[in-house]
Parts: sequence; C-alpha cells; structure tokens
Amino acid sequence: MNSIEEVIGSTDIYLVDQIMKGRYRSGEILLDAGCGYGRNLHWFLQNGIVVHGIDQDSPAIGDLQRRHPGIADRFHCAGVDKLPFGDDEFDHVISSAVLHFAKGTEHFYRMMAEMVRVLKPGGSLFIRMTVDIGIEDRVRPVGDGVYDLPDGSRRFLLTRELLADVMDRHGLGFLEPLKTVNVNDVRCMSTVVLVK
Repeated sequence: MNSIEEVIGSTDIYLVDQIMKGRYRSGEILLDAGCGYGRNLHWFLQNGIVVHGIDQDSPAIGDLQRRHPGIADRFHCAGVDKLPFGDDEFDHVISSAVLHFAKGTEHFYRMMAEMVRVLKPGGSLFIRMTVDIGIEDRVRPVGDGVYDLPDGSRRFLLTRELLADVMDRHGLGFLEPLKTVNVNDVRCMSTVVLVK
C-alpha cells in the first residue's frame, strides 16, 4: 500500500479536496499558474493529467524541467499577468498562494483576465489566496488593495466585493461555496473554485 505522501506528495490540502471530489480526469489539460517548484503537481503527473506550469522564478522552472525532461517544454518562466498560451487551452487552471502577491488592483485584474482567457468554456479555476474575510477590522490598508496583516506580512487581499466584480466581468460562477480559513485572527485564506 502506498503512503499518503506517495499518492499526493506535498499538494495543498484544499486542492486535495478537489482531487478527492473527482474534479480532474485523466487526459485533461491543467495549468498551474505560479507553480514554483511544483509542489501541487505530484498527483496530477501520476494520474494522466497533461500538466503545464508557469512561474516567474527561473530556478524553480529550471528545476522542474530537469526533474521532468520528457515534458520540460511544458514549464515556462512567465508571469500570471502575461501567460504564454492561446485562448481556451486548459480544462483547469490552479493558482495556489500566488495572487496575493499582486502589486495592486489592476495587476490582480490582469492576472485574473489571463487565467480566464486561457481556460476553456466550462473549465474550472481553483484559487487560494489571502483575504480580508473574517479579519476586516484587523487589516490596515496600504493602498490599491494591498494591506498590512496582523501576522506582519503585506499582501494584496481578495475582498467579497472584488471577487464579485471579477466574477461579473468574466461571467464566472461558483463551482463550490467560498471557503475561508481563519489562522488565529492574524491571517485568513480563502479557497475559491469557479467555472468559466
């Protein structure tokens, strides 16, 4: 019997939830937008998903290319705000702990627009990022959607209003209810699963 680590690697637990619900099927094409060193790719690579990844960290992309030489051409050094793919290429796009590094609201809108652009109609968009939900009175605005959090970090925060606006702009719907985890009132992270 395989250990849990052999099955899912170090995949984000909230993405594991989607895997367990059967969201992803063999033969489908997936983009990890902000893949880093590929911590969320293990299960997909083991289960017949056609995986692509982008990240601005060139050492991370180089490492993925070396570890996966047969599919090295699927990993690109690029930003989420300028994806090197055509329209409607992917069945699924995932972006875990990436979008809260947006420089401001327009940068966030560009990243969202790019992920939606490359997603096929009916495709799913999995996002996990820092939010103000649950700690609205504990975050301090720095400007243009960026806040200082009680945990000492500075992040771009997704708000309910911003999420509603992005969904309206792109005609997106919820595949699952919005879920937020409050980490000791110093940081909140939401998981958003949308359909194009």
